[in-house]
Amino acid sequence: MAIQLLITDENCNVQGDPLSGWTSVDATVRFNEPASGTVQLPATPEVMAQLQPGNRLVMIRDGAIWTGGPMEIPTDYSWSVAQDPGVGSVTINFSDDLAVLAGYITWPEPASAWTAQHGNTWRQINATNSETIIRALVNENCGPGALTARRIPNLTLDTAAGIGTTTTMRTRFEPLLEVARRVAIDGGLIGFRTQQIGSGIRFGCYAPADKTGSARFSLGLGNLRSLSYKASAPTATHVLVAGTETEGSTTRTFVERADTAAAALWWRTEAYLDGGADTDADGELTAAGNADLAEGSAPVELATATVDTPDLRAGIDYGLGDRVTVALPHGLEVTDLVRSIHLQATPDSGEYVTAVVGSPAATTDPQMVRLVRTLTRRLGRLETRR
Repeated sequence: MAIQLLITDENCNVQGDPLSGWTSVDATVRFNEPASGTVQLPATPEVMAQLQPGNRLVMIRDGAIWTGGPMEIPTDYSWSVAQDPGVGSVTINFSDDLAVLAGYITWPEPASAWTAQHGNTWRQINATNSETIIRALVNENCGPGALTARRIPNLTLDTAAGIGTTTTMRTRFEPLLEVARRVAIDGGLIGFRTQQIGSGIRFGCYAPADKTGSARFSLGLGNLRSLSYKASAPTATHVLVAGTETEGSTTRTFVERADTAAAALWWRTEAYLDGGADTDADGELTAAGNADLAEGSAPVELATATVDTPDLRAGIDYGLGDRVTVALPHGLEVTDLVRSIHLQATPDSGEYVTAVVGSPAATTDPQMVRLVRTLTRRLGRLETRR
């Protein structure tokens, strides 16, 4: 195990010596979502001097950046004469640079000032490659193409990967990453991420790899410590999408999106969705229904505790979004996407790596947290129509 922790400013300039004496590291990276992590270490004057608002924490594992981004809580400090009569300890809560993008919303007219936005306009991109849409959203809201006041320092767009399928996007004052995830799901299930390259942060899209043949976990291979597996019925097999009601009109556009295979295997489950568009002329309602259908597909939740081996290491031989294979003890093999990778480490016990593999609904979040997120997203669609 070789983990190094550095503090940089927003321009990725290292602020001092690597953080030494840490007692625990806990970091989770997620597919198409911001990472989260904590570090606990002695609160020496040298350490505390670096923990300034706006600075970033970079976690390096075996010479490569595992994750890096802003410190959301740079100084959670504690001291007790009974337990720690020395300098005390400090816990740092950090994320990756996607968390900064998560603080932005989609302006319907991104080239205009906030006070110049119109009440009934939408940002809409029709029948376009999903990677192109996601890159455009980031560029015009917080990237080099955004208004000066909205640009994230040192954020640039990485070289286009040439991936994704055609979809349609329509948005207005929604969380930027929520829209990007929706486009990614309907546009070929592509991935997006931020990476620190030198003194800058690059945003780009990528195609998850099919590693079901090479990235395999099983008791026989000796790289599986434990697992829990749960297959659930779909929350929606038929999404009924409604277009916006027009005052004075007696007609309204409706679109149905269905997963007939899931309905035949389980049963029919319907969900109603306000599509946020007047018609489906450019596929807006279809795209919204497809994303909702994918999120409600039969959730396969597979949480594994894995052991890195010389032949299979997290972040090197497989990564976020890659499709891998897990052999269950009773003979069933499950193949699905890596949704998150959780790394815990202490100087004494070494590293403990776990992965969550499964469908888009696979998560370690409690059911209530997922419900609140879903309700928030749907209420946002209603609110933006006003």
